[in-house]
Amino acid sequence: MRAQDIFWSGNIKYLRLRQKLSQETLSEKLGITRVKLNAHESGRTANPTIDDLINFSEFFRMSIDSLLKIDLTKLSEQKMKDLELGSELFMKGDNIRVLAITVDKDEKENVEYVPIKAKAGYRSGFSDPEFLATLPKFNLPNLPRNGTFRMFPTIGDSMLPVPEGSDIITRYIQDWTKVKDETPCIVILKGEQDFVFKQVTINRDGTMLLQSFNKQYFAYTVPVSEVLELWEYYSFHSRQLPEPQTDMQQLMKMLQEMQQEVKELRGKK
Repeated sequence: MRAQDIFWSGNIKYLRLRQKLSQETLSEKLGITRVKLNAHESGRTANPTIDDLINFSEFFRMSIDSLLKIDLTKLSEQKMKDLELGSELFMKGDNIRVLAITVDKDEKENVEYVPIKAKAGYRSGFSDPEFLATLPKFNLPNLPRNGTFRMFPTIGDSMLPVPEGSDIITRYIQDWTKVKDETPCIVILKGEQDFVFKQVTINRDGTMLLQSFNKQYFAYTVPVSEVLELWEYYSFHSRQLPEPQTDMQQLMKMLQEMQQEVKELRGKK
């Protein structure tokens, strides 16, 4: 790419001013010096590091591709809002979400297990191959060849009917635009928030609706920019036998089946 085609410096300054932030304030939020920020904005940093690319991208909720290749100062206000609320580039994740993996001696991908004690470290080390190398890893038979799999533990009863203490086997989702409504996923959130196992629906306003399987828990939304990774449910492992269905549960199941049949009949008319 030619130097005149890179809009990094102008975009960083434009986004800072757009949020009415001083260089001092933004540098504090990003955890860098004001001198370094000024170097980015003035064009003296010709080749930003990967850490800087990710840092600015996550803060401004812009894909790295957009920050580098698009002159944001030329875009309409609506287009800017679309990008900030979860642009297609961000949702597809091709240029922002880097998946680290480990392989065995035969170059076959391992299934890493993230134990409870490693959950806090995972949020900061999920893209670091050295951190992943410290996790327990194994191979499972009959897993599809097309995909990267990881196992996460569950805690609490918000995942019912999946028993508490089960281990969820999941497949990595790179492109969030293909997530169907109410897809069961392990959601890796930023900050001090925990991993959650929820039914995920991605809204058009750039938020993600997270619904518990246990209906006693309220659903809530988070900005897509607060999500680090999505892992789609594949199966679960548990030593606990499922509880037999109660009469009420069986009745509810019958009603749901009847509602589905009525819906299908109406669709054929």
